[in-house]
Amino acid sequence: MKLEGIFDLPLHTGRVPPWLAIIMKRLSRAIIDVMVMEWGPDKVVERLSNPLWFQAFNNAIGMDWDSSGSTTVTLGIMKEVVDPLEHGFMILGGKGEKAREVPNEALRAEEVLGVNSGELIRLSKLIAKSDTVVIQDGHTLYHHSVIISESGKWAVIQQGMNLSTKLARRYHWHGTLDLSRSELISGFKQDFAIDASQNERLKKLVVDLVNERPSKVISEYKKAKAILSGNVPIEYYTRGYEIKFSKKLKIIYGKPVDERKIYEVLQKLYETKPKNLEEVLLNGLGPSTAKALYLISDLIYNEPPSYEDPVKVPYDPLKYALAHGGKDGAPIPINRRIAYEVIHTLEEIIEKAKLERHNKELALRKLRELYSGRAEEGT
Repeated sequence: MKLEGIFDLPLHTGRVPPWLAIIMKRLSRAIIDVMVMEWGPDKVVERLSNPLWFQAFNNAIGMDWDSSGSTTVTLGIMKEVVDPLEHGFMILGGKGEKAREVPNEALRAEEVLGVNSGELIRLSKLIAKSDTVVIQDGHTLYHHSVIISESGKWAVIQQGMNLSTKLARRYHWHGTLDLSRSELISGFKQDFAIDASQNERLKKLVVDLVNERPSKVISEYKKAKAILSGNVPIEYYTRGYEIKFSKKLKIIYGKPVDERKIYEVLQKLYETKPKNLEEVLLNGLGPSTAKALYLISDLIYNEPPSYEDPVKVPYDPLKYALAHGGKDGAPIPINRRIAYEVIHTLEEIIEKAKLERHNKELALRKLRELYSGRAEEGT
């Protein structure tokens, strides 16, 4: 998998007015048509997976530059205007209940685009787990979209909400169905989070732990909780490494945990005998159980996750909002005249390009027919 980036956005309320929705749909359709003709569907999927490029696209069609709706509204509009047969890619899922439609929509993607629906469903579940279990940053996912091209290139864009900070966080993933992995992250940094994505030894240890008897894991979790509170057994001081129980760790792990539920999850995982972290995630590992395993890994086995928020601050994408303005008038109100001038210009370019392509194909077909006729006369 390839995590292209994370972008933080303030929570905004309100709806897109009907007159603006028309503009946004026509602009989106025109821009997508041009991109597909110029780059092809694979490159469009790749560009959409980049958080800054996606934000620029959102701004160019008239959505607020700093709104959480830049994810939900933009992807909703794109889903309406993208024609998989014409454009060579498809958008699945969406906000809330629409995210649950991915499995059914994956079957249609297989029918229309010829992609493997089973792999697509597995990919969707795995990435949703990655941003709730492997990375735990206080944001609850409420939007999940999968973008897939006819060649199998994919992007996943999902968004979580943090009510305490009033920020929505957007996660961008990109890759192919072989699940190759690297990452680039951008957004606004919080004080701390859990990020287990970079420590390969920790990942292996998590797999080893869930293959242990659940009672043993729970016992080690209780030891780790005791160490966290400052009750460090004397034998741990002879191991040659530092036992950490910082204030940050206490804040992260201090919330009450239902050990019975953790035991149930561990029992289920123990019975499935997962061989790698992907199988652990797909077989039921949730945030609470994962957090318990990370604490054990840190305080018992000295293999901690990162406690730094895995986000770097990018340059300000505000300049892209100057193209047509924003829904709520920030940084400038929407200029309908300019927006429609751009729409008409793009649509004329698209029609001309389609006509030229049609004439070129017609000429080639006539040339083939002429050549074929002369070849037959010569035989």
